[in-house]
Amino acid sequence: MIAAITGGTGFIGEKLVARLAGRGDTVRLFSRNPEASEKSSFVEAYKCDLAATGVSELSAMLDGVDVLYHCAGQLKDPHTMRALHVDATQKLAEAAARRVSHWVQLSSVGVYGPVTQGLVAEVSALNPVVQYEITKAESDKIVIESANKGGFSYSILRPSNVFGSEMSNQSLFSMIAMIDRGLFFYIGRPGASANYIHVDNVIEGLIRCGTMPQAKNRTYNLSDHCTMEHFVETIADALSHPSPRLRIPKPIAHLVGGTLGKIPGFPLTRSRANALDNRSAYPILRIQQELGYRHVISMEDGLRELVAAYKLKTK
Repeated sequence: MIAAITGGTGFIGEKLVARLAGRGDTVRLFSRNPEASEKSSFVEAYKCDLAATGVSELSAMLDGVDVLYHCAGQLKDPHTMRALHVDATQKLAEAAARRVSHWVQLSSVGVYGPVTQGLVAEVSALNPVVQYEITKAESDKIVIESANKGGFSYSILRPSNVFGSEMSNQSLFSMIAMIDRGLFFYIGRPGASANYIHVDNVIEGLIRCGTMPQAKNRTYNLSDHCTMEHFVETIADALSHPSPRLRIPKPIAHLVGGTLGKIPGFPLTRSRANALDNRSAYPILRIQQELGYRHVISMEDGLRELVAAYKLKTK
């Protein structure tokens, strides 16, 4: 099989490249920094800035591709999100039409918006609010509309918060540090949700979407879930610390986060307060039933791996 991967040197893309090459697939890796990729006889690295590359050049790169995994994304800079998520996806879709057999879109549960309680399934209404969510939802729409015109078949995978020891996002490492220092506290009543998914599970979901006929023209949520108490207790146990017990009422946490959270470096912001008291969940029955998906690494093992990486960083 010939697979193409955008964002091939990113946190998720790099692992997907390694997994596909390990299967013996030919991988065309698209990245602005292809020299950062691991060298392999199965990997063809292309220097490609999706926001700047034209349709004709993309068409040549995609010719003969069986599966395109669109993993390129911008998490930090709102000013460049539209250019990459929307404009570049439109060009990529034009280039892929009738050249690529199947398109796997890496999306996000963020397209459902800031849901704070209840279950969010694939049939739930989209309600993106911030620029990242809005542009990812538009990107998904471009893929679906292009597929409906007969350009290719598609699968959309929407993971929750992706974590792993090599992630650039430092929020979970910050939480581990707070627990390590005995400074962590819960917010609101017990039973808040921790919605995370280990990167290895995302890779498993992407490959199933890219190789199983049942995945064609389907959208799947992908998440793991436990209570915030279990999540924190697992981290504390891996640190060989007692579990935190302090709990702050939600109104106080929001007041502190909304005021002092504007100070650079202050550990509690309004968004973090909301995250620690979130009570939503993203069931994955559809991907389990249709694609036979099962987690390859549990939440607990993933957190223990993360704590081990934290210990190495803080030695």
